[in-house]
Amino acid sequence: MLEKIPSRIVSLVPSQTEFLFDLGLDKSVVGITKFCVHPQEWFQSKTRVGGTKKIDFDKIKELAPDLIIGNKEENQKQQVEELMKNYPVWMSDISTLKDAYGMMVSIGEIAGKREEAGNIKLTIESAFNNLVMELATIPLERKRVAYLIWQKPTMVAGSGTFIDHLLSTCGLENVFADTGRYPEVTEQALQKADPEIIFLSSEPFPFKEKHVQHFQELCPSAKVMTVDGEMFSWYGSRLLAAPHYFSSLIKAI
Repeated sequence: MLEKIPSRIVSLVPSQTEFLFDLGLDKSVVGITKFCVHPQEWFQSKTRVGGTKKIDFDKIKELAPDLIIGNKEENQKQQVEELMKNYPVWMSDISTLKDAYGMMVSIGEIAGKREEAGNIKLTIESAFNNLVMELATIPLERKRVAYLIWQKPTMVAGSGTFIDHLLSTCGLENVFADTGRYPEVTEQALQKADPEIIFLSSEPFPFKEKHVQHFQELCPSAKVMTVDGEMFSWYGSRLLAAPHYFSSLIKAI
């Protein structure tokens, strides 16, 4: 734990950057990544310190942070270890909603925003509890889904990922749940998995409606849909909007 509340924070994770904004830390956050697109006002005004996996160490040195906030999956281990030699670094490791709630509470305590963080966490937790109860009333069999995050090569969200956890929370079965975290799969493997639904995520690869036809021809019996990747992979305050989005998505299925 830090000796005092940090006043110069650099965030290396888009979803956690948005959470810092919603905690009211505008004056304290001095640096973000080029992928921290929310909120727009910070994206336009805050100093960008490179990408999540390609950090600009000189920019960070200029900012002289008294806290750097990262994530085990988002950031490169070697770069984080280098930062740790010169700055206090706090890292999250998130694969479930419980992990996300823990991150919110911890950052709230570190940043002197315990009450604000607690309120956001409780609101999200309540909304997801309501979603689970709502889905329990829908008489549908557990649909088998493939969640694509990249094209050429085709990559999917597999086991142990936050995306996989949210798919399960929505009552969906990931057909690649017995694989690695983000495996490459061939088109033949996708056909063999025989998903009933194929989700084409908006990030990190920007799948659009134009890609739907290709995968529909590849798996003609599947329902192919584009989905908002931020709702499935951002584990900060973006989760405030996720339960409503998931409710609408399941009804559309």
